[in-house]
Amino acid sequence: MGFLIDTNLWIAVERGRLSAADIHAITRQAPIYLSPVNLAELRFGIGLMKDTKQKQRATAMLRRLRRKPLLRITGETGEVFGTLAAQMQQAGRGTGFRIQDLWLAAQAIQRSFTVLTANAKDFQDVPGLKLLSVPIP
Repeated sequence: MGFLIDTNLWIAVERGRLSAADIHAITRQAPIYLSPVNLAELRFGIGLMKDTKQKQRATAMLRRLRRKPLLRITGETGEVFGTLAAQMQQAGRGTGFRIQDLWLAAQAIQRSFTVLTANAKDFQDVPGLKLLSVPIP
């Protein structure tokens, strides 16, 4: 058992809206992994920031996150993603889901991990995904 944490929760912890202890209370001793999707979303956000201090803080957070174990996106992940994308398209949700979230879901499904997120609606229709919603105060 392991957990993939959606980028919104990494940001909430960094901003002090959640604590690492809040996440640990859920995950207990289970391993927590970082996805290349998290890195991509964070780097995208940093690239759009105009405030220098905010950009420096976010870049420092990204450096700290890189210490977490990183899951690879493999050929098998790609196949899981393709299957999920087709299922979502057939269900009429083709343009309503976010590609990054679907990649994160594919990694979780491939490894039987649970996704922790504050935005359960982004994942709730993904077949076969274990999902836990974490409210951000």
